[in-house]
Amino acid sequence: MKKTIFSLLLLSLGSFGVAHAQFSRPVSVGIGGGTTINLTDLANVQAQYAGHVDVDGLITPFISVGVHAERGALKGHGYESDFKNKYWAFNANAKLRMGQFMGLPDNYSYYNLQASPFHKILANFYVGAGAGFIKNDIVANISSNYRTAIEGMGGHISEELDGINFVVPLNVGVDIPFGRTLYGPQWAVNINYQHTVTTKDNLDAVVNKKDDHYGYISVGLKYALFHRK
Repeated sequence: MKKTIFSLLLLSLGSFGVAHAQFSRPVSVGIGGGTTINLTDLANVQAQYAGHVDVDGLITPFISVGVHAERGALKGHGYESDFKNKYWAFNANAKLRMGQFMGLPDNYSYYNLQASPFHKILANFYVGAGAGFIKNDIVANISSNYRTAIEGMGGHISEELDGINFVVPLNVGVDIPFGRTLYGPQWAVNINYQHTVTTKDNLDAVVNKKDDHYGYISVGLKYALFHRK
C-alpha cells in the first residue's frame, strides 16, 4: 500500500511540467484503475484492484457533473474468517475545483495560455460527492466462533451475498490536463481517492453495528470531446 501511494505521488509531481488548465471542451470520457481498501468488520485488509470508466460534463470550466462505473474486488480477513467481494458499482456525481474560487478571467482560452504551471495545477484540485449503487458478489468463510460472537453483539451473518445496496461516494483528487489545441487541452491525467460509504452493513457478509466503507485510489486518463460554443 505504501508503494502504491508513493507511486501516485511521483506521477503527480512528474506531471507538473506538462500541466495546463482544466478542459475548455464540454464533455470528457475517462478510464482508469487502482487499488481498493476494505473498511469492514473483517478489517485486516488484503489490497485488491479495480477499474473504472467516467463520463463528465462541464457546467463551468471548474464544475462538472458525471457518471462513474466501477468493477473491482474487496478482500479481508480476521477471527479465522475471510471474505472476497467481486463488486460492480455505479454512481452519479459532481465535482468542484479550486479554479472556481480563483477569480479567473472570462476569456478562458487566454488564461490557459498565460497562467503559470503552479496556478494551473492549483486550479484543478477538486472535491466531489455523489450517490449510486453497488452490486455485491460475496464469497465468505465465517468461523463458528466468530459467528457466535457477532450474534452475541446483536449482529448476524448475512445470507444476502449478491444484493444491491445504496452508496455515497466522496472524492478528492486532481485533473492534470496536457497538450495544447486552439480550444485548450484535450487530454488529462486524473489522480483520485474515492471513499464510498454504504447504507447497509454488508460488504463482507458480516452485519454488525456500523456500516461498511471502502476506499479506491486510482490513476486515469481523460479525453475531452467537442468544441465549446
